[in-house]
Amino acid sequence: MEKKLLLLGILRRQEMHGYQLSEFIDNNLSLCTDLKKPTAYYLLDQMAREGWISAETTQEGNRPPRRVYQLTPAGEATFQRLLREQLAQYSPINFPGDVSLAFLDGLPAQETLNLLAEQRAALLTRLEEISAIHAHTGSLSLVFLHQTHHLQAELGWLDEVISGLQTQSSVHQAEA
Repeated sequence: MEKKLLLLGILRRQEMHGYQLSEFIDNNLSLCTDLKKPTAYYLLDQMAREGWISAETTQEGNRPPRRVYQLTPAGEATFQRLLREQLAQYSPINFPGDVSLAFLDGLPAQETLNLLAEQRAALLTRLEEISAIHAHTGSLSLVFLHQTHHLQAELGWLDEVISGLQTQSSVHQAEA
């Protein structure tokens, strides 16, 4: 339902054709969703069948015809319901990389530290990318703030893990 909420929320602000929607998401909301164009078009068709949006085919000059989507009153009611549901619920987060942590002892200590250093560098790059995004106003800025806080917490946690592993490695080397 999150992806439907996203599409309804965008169309609530402005009618758009599918390509515009995808571009807006790619340029402004890619931090909080991985909605791909085929999925977006599938959901738009589904929401049109459900009566949440209307779709009108338009054509400008020699350009191919486009379907322009617009929110309907039923879509507005659905948007309000989905927004309230999403805001009230907590969605647990799974960290796929945590599986590898369970098996760190399967690698030599120095290799593990090198790999975690690579992960740390990638995390810093992502944090810099988010910081470089032009400032947004209103509630959209909360998406960037949330991502920044998450990445900063992840960086702090990763630094603790690396430090702990370095300490363990030093102790094992001293004992040898």
